[in-house]
Amino acid sequence: MKSFIFSVPVLAFFGLLSSAAPLLQLAGPPLPTTAPLANERPLLMAYYPDWASYSLPPEKIDFTRFDWIDFAFGLPDKSFALTWDDPVNAPALLQRLVTSAHDAGRYVKLSIGGWTGSQHFSAAVATEESRKEFSSTISDAYTRFSLDGIDIDWEYPGQQGNAGNGVSPSDTSNFLLFLQLLRRVLPQSAKITAATQTVPFAGSNGIPLQDVSEFAKVLDWVVLMNYDVWGSSSNPGPNAPLEDGCKNSSIPSATAHSAVLAWKAAGFASSQLVLGVPAYAYISRSTASTLRQKRTVAASRNVRVLNDAGGFESGQVRFRDLIKQGALVRTNRVFESSSSASGTDDGFGNSPGQEIDDSDCAGAEDDEDDVQELTFSLSPAGGLMVNPVDGDRSSAGSLVSTPPPPNVFTVASFEGAGGFSRLWDVCSSTPFLRSESAQQIITFDDPQSLGLKAAWVKEAGILGVNVFDVHGDTDDWDLVDSLRRGLGII
Repeated sequence: MKSFIFSVPVLAFFGLLSSAAPLLQLAGPPLPTTAPLANERPLLMAYYPDWASYSLPPEKIDFTRFDWIDFAFGLPDKSFALTWDDPVNAPALLQRLVTSAHDAGRYVKLSIGGWTGSQHFSAAVATEESRKEFSSTISDAYTRFSLDGIDIDWEYPGQQGNAGNGVSPSDTSNFLLFLQLLRRVLPQSAKITAATQTVPFAGSNGIPLQDVSEFAKVLDWVVLMNYDVWGSSSNPGPNAPLEDGCKNSSIPSATAHSAVLAWKAAGFASSQLVLGVPAYAYISRSTASTLRQKRTVAASRNVRVLNDAGGFESGQVRFRDLIKQGALVRTNRVFESSSSASGTDDGFGNSPGQEIDDSDCAGAEDDEDDVQELTFSLSPAGGLMVNPVDGDRSSAGSLVSTPPPPNVFTVASFEGAGGFSRLWDVCSSTPFLRSESAQQIITFDDPQSLGLKAAWVKEAGILGVNVFDVHGDTDDWDLVDSLRRGLGII
């Protein structure tokens, strides 16, 4: 196994350098080799959905924290025109977004499609006539709203995606023809991007193509949607895994690390790859009532987290609402010690009936007498992983509770509250919340895990990060600022 030594800036980011500390050499495979970025630094982007306007109007966005904003979504209809989720207010909202961004010297793309907006893509690119009509529609929108680019979020060419979507074995080849036409129709300065799965576009047989280099000639970059990997489940897994660190994932291709390797191997340059990260969580209902924690965070009451639609069995919830509902509490505490636990069968990484000592995990009380020395290795993703003090990293469980890596962000940290404990899944390098009283598991990203992802993005040499979406963050931009620090912007 090759040795790899982190650069001084990356080590400093993780708080692993001091005037008295020797340089740490971490064992593990090297990061993907990359060509130098054309940009001076990695870019930070975010999606702005039209439904965010009620809580976060464009005028309240701090555009100095971003490079690009993607307005979501324009929706292709059966006539290949563009409609909107909110046809009354969305056009004016997009214009306000563009005006505010341009006033701050930032850029805006219109994102077309989305999970529920991809129904008519297949028909829109199917023939030469339909491609001309659809590209003309997009060109008109580009000019009308003074846009800087177009983002195509087709979920997914050659695959069903949402129920009711049109699908054809020729989708991907037709998509390429459409993008080539769109590149000719739009001004040369316009950016054309695509939101994609973690694997390259599907071929006519439904299998990811090994060569998508022709797409790389017409797309400025692709956003690798490294989220929704596992949704709500009785046996939950991480929403947005950085890596398959335990080599036990049933879908090892669905990680940030695997996505970058796959798209590079298929013909995209590092400077054309952007990592998509979430600002939301998934709620999962769990019946693991035999688990018992020794200590939990003191709270005035236990809470049950509701999703964005008001339910508690499953579904998505914004990061900011985990705080608002009392499942997370903000703290500036630096994690100094932890105990680990592992197992197999219940979605927590623990066998039924196994007692877990979370006394020093994030979201539990600290005990100075329990401080243990943490050791680190370079994970297959190129990021730092904590080597468990006890337990087995090869556990077959979806989530493996282990000590988190050092939390040294200048932004606030968060710990569990209201009956929830915050635990760290070493296999994916993401946190999760657990409440026995609410019988809920919440898989999410927070400043710690997002900072880790961003530091990996910078070290891997890809173009940057795109957050879905901007209104999931706190009023103080805790998630965004952790990304900015990891990227080396601040």
